[in-house]
Amino acid sequence: MKRKIAAAVAVILACMWTLTGCHTVKGFGEDLQSGGRALERASGR
Repeated sequence: MKRKIAAAVAVILACMWTLTGCHTVKGFGEDLQSGGRALERASGR
């Protein structure tokens, strides 16, 4: 039970951190793109 609560708190904090970092829709798009690029690099493409 404690793991589920800790996981939920971690997800909520990550969402809050992400949303405060990209104050606009354009900023959110740029953040999403950079996340996609990181995934591509990690997959070896």
